[in-house]
Amino acid sequence: MTIRVLIADDQEMVRSGLRFILEDQPDITVVAEAADGAGAVAQARRLRPDVCLIDIRMPRLDGIEVTRVLAGPDVTDPLRVVIVTTFDLDEYVYGALRAGAVGFILKNAGPALLVEAVRAASTGDALISPSVTVRLLKHLAPTKTPAVAEPAQPLSGREIEVIHAIARGRTNQEIGAELFISLSTVKSHVSSVQTKLGLRNRVEVAAWAWESGLVDPAGGRHPR
Repeated sequence: MTIRVLIADDQEMVRSGLRFILEDQPDITVVAEAADGAGAVAQARRLRPDVCLIDIRMPRLDGIEVTRVLAGPDVTDPLRVVIVTTFDLDEYVYGALRAGAVGFILKNAGPALLVEAVRAASTGDALISPSVTVRLLKHLAPTKTPAVAEPAQPLSGREIEVIHAIARGRTNQEIGAELFISLSTVKSHVSSVQTKLGLRNRVEVAAWAWESGLVDPAGGRHPR
């Protein structure tokens, strides 16, 4: 099955580069490009691509607002948005993830990670550049705040291990390899975690882990 992708970036050279990388893959095709945020929203609503690659800094609407419009918590049928940007500023990362993005990668991350992020997003998985995850952890307070929701049911030890791996930007495949469990078991744990925490996706799970103090700024685990 071919993954249909929309690319939104205000630089034509960047769009061409991303298209070249993606269309070199047999299972990915670029169905549209947009040079600004308003164009991205219009194209995405018309074409309903499987994955939208969105830059942060664009005219008319920035990437965070585009993400909120296409994938925000109030959207009935959200699209899957992956932010692809030069800027790894923590306010951009956190704003994009809170707006509903299912991935955040840097333009210098390389073709392999870009392709992996698109494939992950198309299947409902998510990918955040490890360097972005580390940067974000360093800028978030590692102590629990009253705004962080408590689990509806206690988390198991294995579920906490899975949350910790998600917060470090690990994919389901990587989590399975680290914990010596099958991919289907990883997906089951992720689904259970989302249900217990009342969260929509693994990116929100990562944000919960950072906010609750489950992981510290160095990427280690806090005792709970």
